[in-house]
Amino acid sequence: MTDGGFDILKDHNRGNWIKLRTITLLRWGAICGQLIAILVAQQVLNLDLEIGLCLLVISVSVIGNLVAMSIFPEAKRLTENENLLMVLFDLVQLLLLLYLTGGLHNPFSILILGPVVVSASAFSTKATIFLGVTTLLAVTLLTEFHLPLRLQSGEVLQVPDIFVFGNWMAIVIAVVFLGVYARRVTAEMHAMSDALQATYMALSREQKLTDIGGVVAAAAHELGTPLATIKLTSAELIEDLDDRPDLQEDARLIREQADRCRDIMRSMGRAGKDDLHLKRAPLEAVLREAAEPHMGRGKTVHFEINSDTDAPQSQPIVLRRPEVIHGLRNLIQNGVDFAASQVWVEAEWSAKHISVRIMDDGNGYPPHLIGRIGDPLMRRRRQTDSTQQRPEYEGMGLGLFIAKTLLERSGAELIFANASDPAAPPHPAIQKRGAVVEVLWPRAKIDGTPDKGEDGYLGPNQPLEI
Repeated sequence: MTDGGFDILKDHNRGNWIKLRTITLLRWGAICGQLIAILVAQQVLNLDLEIGLCLLVISVSVIGNLVAMSIFPEAKRLTENENLLMVLFDLVQLLLLLYLTGGLHNPFSILILGPVVVSASAFSTKATIFLGVTTLLAVTLLTEFHLPLRLQSGEVLQVPDIFVFGNWMAIVIAVVFLGVYARRVTAEMHAMSDALQATYMALSREQKLTDIGGVVAAAAHELGTPLATIKLTSAELIEDLDDRPDLQEDARLIREQADRCRDIMRSMGRAGKDDLHLKRAPLEAVLREAAEPHMGRGKTVHFEINSDTDAPQSQPIVLRRPEVIHGLRNLIQNGVDFAASQVWVEAEWSAKHISVRIMDDGNGYPPHLIGRIGDPLMRRRRQTDSTQQRPEYEGMGLGLFIAKTLLERSGAELIFANASDPAAPPHPAIQKRGAVVEVLWPRAKIDGTPDKGEDGYLGPNQPLEI
């Protein structure tokens, strides 16, 4: 699978996802908190504030909310630039209130971190950096430019300069740390969300293909009898219409078209298989089906099917699940993409386990990335030649993530390794020297062998006869 199938998941601008209603509700909460803080400071703590100017600044937010609610519908989603302006407006309003109420001498100055965290969680990196730099400059100015806090008796309330410097330093560090922290955590969550959505799309597509196969098989089976009836009836008409050559020709045409439909249904029956094979299949058949789209891409794919000495010699019948087919197909594709010329698909089984090992003769995984293989949105598998070997890929790492997620969903455990040291020069006598992926299932998780008398036991496939 190429990553191009999931273009819809890339380059999401999540800053466009926030509703205007969310911003206005949060702003109403901030307005209520500001009003309560000012009233408590004046009435309870006996602070002499510029109450008129403070209420004026708060009223600007009230007017902004009322205008936004009256002009735009509640369900309107703002663009990232519009959301950035909204957050910037709230930041400026908070800075003005801090200017009127003591600057960094005001313990509520810590609230200046809010807009930065919101920006880091929802906006692009460029918008977050802009808002963070603006916040740092504003905090720096507040250390020198602000109205002092006074008691109603006229006494000025201020903390020592060393504490002001400490508050400034704490806010600067918090802005940088929380901004980076929130940005990294949010990016990780978004990457996982996108990758899981891509996995769901891949599984849905594979399930649809399986369903189509079932419909085709059912059609081939059900249409056999009416086609045979049409052919028999047309043959009798041909014999009865010797004296009517024109109608006899039409009867021959009907028989020819019935034969054509028979051939089409036979082909469809072979392509769609039958209901038993859609649910269960020999292990080798499942592996070959998974590898089939990549067999003609210029690389040789070898299949080696073995069993342990203590295991039954007959090849196991496994559940033919869409997630198993698609997961193995992605792993085989990855091997074909990076192999020099050959890929090996080895299967082994015992009484308790079934394992599949996929190896290639390429350069293997970079050692520093082996621990991260299977994470979503890994940028590359190789440092230099990745884009040269498969330039159609964006390097998002979705293929291996999807394979790992789907196969683990089926009960498998995946192990990624290198058959040899990628830094060592290639040895001509060693063919299996590249990347190795081992998929190990507990046999009970994937074993699909039906017991006689069970609903799934249908016996061997029968040819379609018309």
